[in-house]
Formats: sequence, structure tokens, C-alpha cells
Amino acid sequence: MRLVAWQPDDLLRRLDDVVTVYGEAMGYRKELLQTRRGYIGSHVRRPGFRAVATLTAEGALAGFGYGYTSAAGQWWHDQVRSALDETSRRQWLADCFEVVELHVSPVAQGHGVGARQLRALLAMAEGKTVLLSTPEADEQASRAWRLYRRFGFADVLRDFLFPGDERAFAILGREIPLAAESTPGTVGG
Repeated sequence: MRLVAWQPDDLLRRLDDVVTVYGEAMGYRKELLQTRRGYIGSHVRRPGFRAVATLTAEGALAGFGYGYTSAAGQWWHDQVRSALDETSRRQWLADCFEVVELHVSPVAQGHGVGARQLRALLAMAEGKTVLLSTPEADEQASRAWRLYRRFGFADVLRDFLFPGDERAFAILGREIPLAAESTPGTVGG
């Protein structure tokens, strides 16, 4: 598998594949995916947009991730901001890169794809902090949770409910850039 940096047009060209991987990884119903497709397509225009993709030897999409500068007026940013106290807002949101999506097709999971994608995104990220949200889960059983903890992500908010999703989410954060000793593994493969 090959990790590549994506420009906005690359993601838009593969939007159907992106939505498929997203749906498989998140377990979302098909009717919800059409709404998400529109959001994902619009995100490429956000300031600080950065994206990566993992492609198989045949060119199939095995995983992807993207993020951008988190700012007032963006839905996710505003939802999280409303739940934080003023000190936490200054600490986490003042100069923040938001990892918006990071997904690996279920058949490609367990091979370090997510770690390579996350490391690459964090290396490209601009800002002092990075935030992401992930569904609440057993931290020992969840690959995503183990990945985020290995990368030094700490709890910012727990059991957070976003409008339109019945699941509770955790908001996790860390400072950037990554120090060499805190970046498990190597890019490539």
C-alpha cells in the first residue's frame, strides 16, 4: 500500500470511494451517507485543508484522512466550543488543526494504515494544537482509541453528543508538532 498526499481535487475525484470507506468504517446507514457526501465535498475549500490517502497496488482506496484549520463559524468547531470553558477554548481552539476524518476500510485495518495516515496529517498540520472526535468505545478493544492514545491524544471532552448522531463522542487533543520520539512507526509501506 502507498500513502499519498492529496490535493482538494484528488479527494473530489475519488469522493464516491471516500464516502464508501467512510460509511464502512463508521457503520453509517446509506441514507445518511448522501448528506455526509455533501459535507465532505465542501470541506476541501476550508483554510489549511490537508489530506492523505492510502492506495492499494491496484489503486483502490484503502483509507483516507483530512483536516483543516478549525475556526468559528464551522459546525464542529462551534459545537465543541460551546461545551468548553474559556480557559479550554484558549488552550485548544485558539490555533487548532482539526482532524476531521481519518478512516481505514475494514479489510485494510490492523496493518498500520491509520497510524501512517495520522502521522502524515499531523506532520502537515499547521497550528499549536490538534483536535479530533471519535465515538466513545472501550479504549482497549478499539483500534482507533489505541491509535490516538499511542499518538499522545488526551481527553478534552468525554460523552459529548453532537446533534444528529445518537452516539456519544470523545473530543481528544494534543499539541503539535509531533516530537520525533512520539511518532510511532515510519511513513511508507
